[in-house]
Amino acid sequence: MEKIKLTESMTQPVKVFVKGKFLYNGKEKFYLKGVTYGTFAPDADGLQFPERAVAEKDIALMVSNGFNCIRTYTVPPKYLLDVALEHDLKVMIGLPWEQHITFLDDRSQKKDIVRRVREGARLCRQHPAVLCYAIGNEIPAPIVRWYGKEKIERFLKELYHAVKSIDPETLVTYVNYPTTEYLDLSFLDFDCWNVYLETPEKLGSYISRLHNLSGDRPMILAEIGLDSMRNGHEKQASVLRWQIETIFGKGCAGMFVFAWTDEWWRGGFEIEDWDFGLVDRQRNPKPALQAVSDAMQCIPVPRNMDFPFISVVVCSYNGSATIRDTLEGLQQLDYPHFEVIVINDGSTDNLAAIVKEYPVKLLNTPTNGGLSNARNMGMNHSRGEIVAYIDDDAYPDPQWLHYLAYAYRTSTHDCMGGPNLAPFEDGPIATCVANAPGGPVHVLETDEIAEHVPGCNMSFRREALLRIGGFDPIYRAAGDDVDACWRIQKSGGTIGFHPSALVWHHRRNSIKAYWKQQKGYGKAEALLEMKWPEKYNGFGHLTWAGRIYGNGCTIPLKLKKDKVFHGTWGSALFQSVYQPCDGLVNALPLMPEWYFVVAFLGMLSFLGLFWAPLLWALTLFIASLLVIVLQAFTSAYQNTLLPRERRKWKYYLLIIVLHIIQPVARLYGRLKHGLTPWRKRGSKPARKFLFMLRPQVLTYWSETWQPIEEWLTLIEKNLIGSKTRIQRGGDFDRWDIQLRNGIVSVNRALLTIEEHGAGRQFVRLKTWTLPSRSNFYISGFLVLLCILALVNEAWMVSGILAILISVIVGEYIADTAVLLNNLDKAFREAIPGTTPVKELAEVSTIQQENPVYVVVHEEPEKENFFTGKGRFVNAFRKKWFRA
Repeated sequence: MEKIKLTESMTQPVKVFVKGKFLYNGKEKFYLKGVTYGTFAPDADGLQFPERAVAEKDIALMVSNGFNCIRTYTVPPKYLLDVALEHDLKVMIGLPWEQHITFLDDRSQKKDIVRRVREGARLCRQHPAVLCYAIGNEIPAPIVRWYGKEKIERFLKELYHAVKSIDPETLVTYVNYPTTEYLDLSFLDFDCWNVYLETPEKLGSYISRLHNLSGDRPMILAEIGLDSMRNGHEKQASVLRWQIETIFGKGCAGMFVFAWTDEWWRGGFEIEDWDFGLVDRQRNPKPALQAVSDAMQCIPVPRNMDFPFISVVVCSYNGSATIRDTLEGLQQLDYPHFEVIVINDGSTDNLAAIVKEYPVKLLNTPTNGGLSNARNMGMNHSRGEIVAYIDDDAYPDPQWLHYLAYAYRTSTHDCMGGPNLAPFEDGPIATCVANAPGGPVHVLETDEIAEHVPGCNMSFRREALLRIGGFDPIYRAAGDDVDACWRIQKSGGTIGFHPSALVWHHRRNSIKAYWKQQKGYGKAEALLEMKWPEKYNGFGHLTWAGRIYGNGCTIPLKLKKDKVFHGTWGSALFQSVYQPCDGLVNALPLMPEWYFVVAFLGMLSFLGLFWAPLLWALTLFIASLLVIVLQAFTSAYQNTLLPRERRKWKYYLLIIVLHIIQPVARLYGRLKHGLTPWRKRGSKPARKFLFMLRPQVLTYWSETWQPIEEWLTLIEKNLIGSKTRIQRGGDFDRWDIQLRNGIVSVNRALLTIEEHGAGRQFVRLKTWTLPSRSNFYISGFLVLLCILALVNEAWMVSGILAILISVIVGEYIADTAVLLNNLDKAFREAIPGTTPVKELAEVSTIQQENPVYVVVHEEPEKENFFTGKGRFVNAFRKKWFRA
């Protein structure tokens, strides 16, 4: 396949701009391959740069070795910018100020800093050699801790706007470092970090963390290096080589090597006990210069890497409106070994005719078999070691496959994904939808390991995908990616995430289309819950183990402040923000099921028309609605990234509306397809378990010995097979397994085993059912209201409340019967060949066959229903003793 490769030449003096995770110079991706320059001892005029002739020789040598930008720590003279422009070199300009002192104490000093930063930008304004401005460099951690992160963030934002007021088209950044990584600087155009880590594993892991902090913005390492005085020239060269390979392989937009020369002046003195330069003080090249030059020729990944053959699969049903963008993007992939397979899944439009215009493999199905079937067809016809899936309304970044290949070659992951960003050319409604909840986002358990990657940008090792049997055909339009990810993890595999293996994904361009999409996602959640009930809570809401990333997620109203880990006396080298875990009060309003709470309070408010004391519920009803609106406002303001030209109130208002209606659409899709709080999973209620509300004991005699853990594992497996939602007991629980269907009841079970020698066991499973916490509070509340209504002779209100109570009681009885029947079946099927023991007479028979044992009968203790220590169905407790 013919490839169109990106180049890095800078033949025209145009402004560099941000697009997704990278910088662009015109239509070309611009990887920053930079080196720091200065600071030098000041001359008679206080200028901290060498004379023009020396600067010309330095820059010429830089360019000949592959550098395309330099970083200065002070404002450069005009001649330096002119020389850089002559050599097509960009300059990152540092705007210096007194950041090492308590600069916010004196208001006049603060104003003077802002004035000087603005003046520095004015001196370089509109010069075509300017890459960006850096409004600061490593404000010391003690200074940040002294003022608090919020004050420093506000001041840096003030400096950002000061520069933009002078030179609005030029990029602005701040150079941070690990000790203050907790600063929220999302207002910057891109992120810069000074990082000195001297092992590939530590550097790679920390880059992944920085990517997650930067989100969808480019991330650049503004200083890397090694001191050759202490480590030697050869080690400096070796370390810089793998640092650069790791930095670009991990998806950074660029880097700056510290420094060009050993000549370094700081704090009024010449620094002579460091040699970080690529050339020495006499400008003689070190081995590190050649190593860096060689490494920068292999961007984004080393050219000597073993590139796997990759099959790219596109599944489409009536996708003629967008698939041309997909195919055009695939033609521009910069990757040596790949194929493209398009599955025309029974389309009725002109999709096939469009696909035939491109050099790809087209497979047609006579009818629409659904997304999972189409993806399985692509898997079966693929020849690649890796199978990568992309949607027909998305197109890839040119280096998409390079980053995926690098991730697979440097890990053992079975599945790999990357971000999906909304294209800038889409309309304003699509941009708002991209910043609304319910989009295709990834879920990370750690900085590098994912729980889920969205289907529009996911890939698998083909052997791993075949091992799990491909995609489940039950998922025709959505949910197949979640199911496949969970099955990969269940099979023992892991899922990785590469932050720069990105695709551009068109969002829905109308509110109607967005509503339909969210209803479809609600249906997919219902299908997933039937297969994975243990992943869902009692309300029917999916609970992720990891953290959801991406714009548009609804933010809970915080009741607790985030905490910064500073270390003792602020001594930690890596200082991070730790967010307190959201409790039920925070999490419940985020669920679509919150609208049930709103409806319940609305019903109570309505009943207040017939019984005045219930009018107090109107206040709670209004408060529950305000929570929804406040969350929408907060999320639209804090978790939205709109282009500058679309930062208008009408777009923010539209995003707020989308935050409000999205849970309604999801809830509609869930309820329509059976995912309700009152759902039943597993077997139907058995008649023998109806009204059996007291604790039960199931007993078995087994001739086959198994450890107690194996018994519980088999019981758990059988329960999962019956679609029952279960939970294992924790370290402090006096129960082993908990079963739950909806929100009204929970069933707990405790297993014990009596050992009788020769591999024989007497197995006993105690089980008891309890009303759930929500059922206990709701029922108690309704009973209290019903009694008060009766006392006040509000007959209609008391009758309605009595009906509600009866419905809950009936649901509890039915749910209990289902749970007991599920547990009974799971226990009976745990070990083939076991013998159920129902009466003590059977135990006596077993004892007669084994005379070495005798049976002793004891009266049972009376036990409390709510603690699960009720009386057993068995008439006596049995204990065996060796004779």
